[in-house]
Amino acid sequence: MAYVARKVVEQAGINVDELVELLVKNASAELTTYYYYTILRANLIGLEGEGLKEIAEVARIEDRNHFEALIPRIYELDGKLPDCMKEFHDISACPPANLPEDPTDVKAILEVLVKAERCAVYGYTRLCNMTAGKDHRTYDLVLAILNEEIEHESWFSEFLGEGPSGHFMRRGESSPFVSKFLR
Repeated sequence: MAYVARKVVEQAGINVDELVELLVKNASAELTTYYYYTILRANLIGLEGEGLKEIAEVARIEDRNHFEALIPRIYELDGKLPDCMKEFHDISACPPANLPEDPTDVKAILEVLVKAERCAVYGYTRLCNMTAGKDHRTYDLVLAILNEEIEHESWFSEFLGEGPSGHFMRRGESSPFVSKFLR
């Protein structure tokens, strides 16, 4: 499979090594964000924090789903994940979403969350631009992830008072755009 998938993408004019590198770095960002969001969510307490906990949980679970959805495409293109988890963490396309110095500062946690989502939006936009009209399978996947990352960013930015986005918290199925890649 890797031979055909890789060859087709190369013939479309994409540098497959660069594409795989970006996919691996974004997979790292998704898995590390899942980890850091676990810590951030646990610290969303009190009157202000409890209202954000469910939204942070949806973004956290969907980031794990993004990681799971990226892996098959990486291997289809003859890529692989690093053998060492620390190395994998350190190549992340986005910086760690660390708990702020004051873990009770809900606004500071929100700023960490929105910064992480904005990094993801930039990363997936770059991948969409790279694959549009050339690598339909990767494009479809990264566009689905981009749609969910945009929603995550909008939810957190609204809580920061940056204005309405028109996006609403989802109920029911998580990862509505990415779920087809998880079957």
